[in-house]
Amino acid sequence: MQGMMMNFNLSIAAIMRHTLTVAAQTEIVSLFNDGRVHRYTYTQAFSRARRLANALDALDCPEDARVGTLAWNDHRHFELHYAVPCSGRICHTINPKLFPEQISYIIQHAEDDLLFVDPQFVPLLESLQPQLPKVRYYIALCDTDELPASTLPNLLSYEALLAKADDDYYWPELDEHRASGLCYTSGTTGHPKGVLTSHRSCVLHGMAQNMADNVGLRAHDVVMPMVPMFHVNAWGMPYNAAMVGAKLVLPGPRVGDAAAMVKLINDEAVTFSLAVPTLWSNISQYLDARAATIPSLKRAVSGGAACPLSLIETMQRHGVALENGWGMTELNPMGSYNRHQPWYDGLAPVQREQQLLKSGRALFGVEMRIIDEAQSPLPHDGQACGALQVRGPWVRSGYFGQAAEAGWFDTGDVANIDPRGYIQITDRIKDVIKSGGEWISSVEIENAVLAHPLVVEAAVIGVPHPRWSERPLLVIVARQNEVAPTHEALVAFLEDKIPKWWMPDASAFVQALPLTATGKVSKKALREHFTDYDWR
Repeated sequence: MQGMMMNFNLSIAAIMRHTLTVAAQTEIVSLFNDGRVHRYTYTQAFSRARRLANALDALDCPEDARVGTLAWNDHRHFELHYAVPCSGRICHTINPKLFPEQISYIIQHAEDDLLFVDPQFVPLLESLQPQLPKVRYYIALCDTDELPASTLPNLLSYEALLAKADDDYYWPELDEHRASGLCYTSGTTGHPKGVLTSHRSCVLHGMAQNMADNVGLRAHDVVMPMVPMFHVNAWGMPYNAAMVGAKLVLPGPRVGDAAAMVKLINDEAVTFSLAVPTLWSNISQYLDARAATIPSLKRAVSGGAACPLSLIETMQRHGVALENGWGMTELNPMGSYNRHQPWYDGLAPVQREQQLLKSGRALFGVEMRIIDEAQSPLPHDGQACGALQVRGPWVRSGYFGQAAEAGWFDTGDVANIDPRGYIQITDRIKDVIKSGGEWISSVEIENAVLAHPLVVEAAVIGVPHPRWSERPLLVIVARQNEVAPTHEALVAFLEDKIPKWWMPDASAFVQALPLTATGKVSKKALREHFTDYDWR
């Protein structure tokens, strides 16, 4: 016997309807590169989304078409996140920081019909256009008078397009399993791979994130995603903030400008924000250098890379609880979250530090396990380390253009899981250092050395060794205007923090660490640079 409940589609359009009911006049604020601030309400945003849907019809954009975006976090990109999927198309967010050949490959592989681009990316697309025969129109996200001179064929102004369209549009009733978004992995090994999300996965992901012990957004929050919308929908924020009716602050292309971000946080009374550790480090250094404050910001998420304890403690001194989240493009993207719990304060200092560094507990809906090399499940005792696998309603079942797969998804991470269900990512499988038949965690060494007062950034890589197969090399960016610590001083600092056989055999000092297009340290580039390292 089946239950007698309505078969109600979990669609992104349902988020719009709900937001217009409970938060019609709540603001969305955007910061432009020239310092101008744009503000309007959810009502106005969704009215423009209806105009955009009509404009897509007028351009003969077919159902299921991939509509590409190369854009920062602003109100126009927000409108695309609703108009495209809710009209039956697929919003394909493209990372403009990727190499040009990767961007070309992604657009070709997705077979994008239209491309919506910030004007600053028009020159990039001019160089790629001969390789993109299937793109019919390029729409610059600007007004007519801001439209750049360009050799791109069929280049249109976004605002001119909307001005010609009516806001009377009926959102079709779409099946919740219908594709809504497409986001490609960064392609650190081989070509980038496309992850095709659905309306259902986005809605369930948002509901799980908004549970109280997870991200837990509320209507009174002012949410500022510094993580870009092209990076898996800014970790879901265009949907999650609207779902609860929270004010949304979109920082545009100036996220690397700590002064601009601090001013925006204070001007708009931001209470919650999301970014990679590098951006939080920039902000903390700016606050320290100028004795500045951000009193409204109470909680923030650090994700995308391991967050050092020193950064968590520094942000805490500024009144911000910096919480770890873990996920992947393949998880829409969040899989676990470490929300600060009252019982943390009762732990001994060392145990509390270890707890803060964990990646949290799985969100409801995501199941996790760790396995050994024989594919056998390992105990959740906080000690056993193995390959992390996940499954759930917002975990990818395959990649775009490939056949679906059954069973668990291999994340490529190495982790342990404790009896409370907290996971600790100890490394990427490809970054684990294999020395003398044993595994060494590069992440744990990095977290330990980043507490050194003269170390700003650190990475640990395995370098070929004639006796031990690999040994850890410590790559350091020292604090400016200070004398860099010696290798011996760093070893002494690490003495009681890591096992002796993990101790890096040497240190290399660099001006900056190489980064991937998503802001993570590129250990692949470091390994290539130090592949012929002379241990003598």
